[in-house]
Amino acid sequence: MLNWHKEKTAEGAQIPAARREDEWVAVGSDPPLGEIVEVPLDELSVRDTPRAAGVDPAYARVLAETDAPLPPILVHRPTMRVIDGTHRLQAAKLKHATTINVQFFDGDEQAAFILAVKANIAHGLPLSLADRKAAACRILGARPHWSDRAIAAVTGLSHKTVGKLRRRSSGEVPQSNAHVGRDGRVRALDPAQGRRRAHELITSNPSASIREIARGAGVSLATAHDVRHRHRLGEEQAARAAARPRPRPADGGDPTGADTQAAVERLRSDPTIRYTESGRTLVRLLDGHLNDRDKWDQVARNIPEHRLELISELARARAEDWRQFAELLQKRKR
Repeated sequence: MLNWHKEKTAEGAQIPAARREDEWVAVGSDPPLGEIVEVPLDELSVRDTPRAAGVDPAYARVLAETDAPLPPILVHRPTMRVIDGTHRLQAAKLKHATTINVQFFDGDEQAAFILAVKANIAHGLPLSLADRKAAACRILGARPHWSDRAIAAVTGLSHKTVGKLRRRSSGEVPQSNAHVGRDGRVRALDPAQGRRRAHELITSNPSASIREIARGAGVSLATAHDVRHRHRLGEEQAARAAARPRPRPADGGDPTGADTQAAVERLRSDPTIRYTESGRTLVRLLDGHLNDRDKWDQVARNIPEHRLELISELARARAEDWRQFAELLQKRKR
């Protein structure tokens, strides 16, 4: 067993000041801990515990009366705060001990709290349901990019409960466009948002690698590759549309079919339209209309006479629908 003061002096400079807790919590593994050392009781703090009620005196007395050796407690080295083992610490005080066996954790304070929650649902006196929910809310605030399942694994709650807590506190919890799952992988919370971000990265930096795009947008490599492929297709379609001849209207009025089709093609290649369900629906509606005036004439000439009135009424109704839709857009613009 090492002496606490010697270990702190000899090895403290070699231990990173903080470790990324995502590397161990998200994948369900244990954090890197130091060797077991002996530390004076009066150097330890029990503040910021996930237990709202604090130490249970009866449980501490049970531990104090046992003859079996107790596991070392877990302590946050930068603050000397007890992460796991407040009841063992109290038991040592009841036995009038002056030192206790300790293992140190060197992450930041939020990581230390997360580890305290994780440790106290696994053994000893479990956290109450209220304590676990309160801990989940705190972790949501500190790590909003974590998935519901990752937080559930830490707090001992179901992922559905964590999801409810996230929705309930959505006004207070900062939002992230990606989350870290239990496997440690980063995924976009909103796939469409991730794709839009990937498209923006490609547009601003066409030479970026697929890995750089995926990492920056919080999407998978396959999604980044697909967005780049669609981006190139969109550019090619836009170039073809721009190259088509655009006859000017004889009366200077409404745009021609060629102009309309070119506008639809521009919408189709716009990521803010293409990557949303409402945008794709709009493009399908716009693209569903005939854009060639000659074809309209041909269709009109070939409609059976007994259906002329009905189809005329349907056309007027659809025209009115589009007129009202255009008014809604103009109101938004104003």
